Amino acid sequence: MEKIVKSDEEWRAELSPEEYRVLREAGTERPFTGEYTDTKTTGVYRCRACGTELFRSDAKFESHCGWPSFFEPSGSSAVTLIEDRTMGMVRTEVRCAACDSHLGHVFEGEGYPTPTDQRYCINSVSLTLEPAE
Repeated sequence: MEKIVKSDEEWRAELSPEEYRVLREAGTERPFTGEYTDTKTTGVYRCRACGTELFRSDAKFESHCGWPSFFEPSGSSAVTLIEDRTMGMVRTEVRCAACDSHLGHVFEGEGYPTPTDQRYCINSVSLTLEPAE
């Protein structure tokens, strides 16, 4: 996968202030406010910053956590996982492998009835849904 590298100024020019805060500064949108939290549309979820395919709707599930949840990315190289020790805890951050934008976090062992027992908890503002035709 080809890496997308841009300056902070370029990202600021392309993204809204909220998109920049979440995608480039690892912010989090408020729970239950994102446009894809309850979406059931069939399609592909892409990185809002660069357009790379990240998740598919058939891996999306209702976790009732306040953010869109997926049990796996669309490909093994779609996302990068990084240890996150902010906020006084250890979590696993999820980033777009192509442009290194912050997407959310992944959690394991929560008991959801999914094939992977993982919950990729992703900010809606990090995504763009491309509906299936």
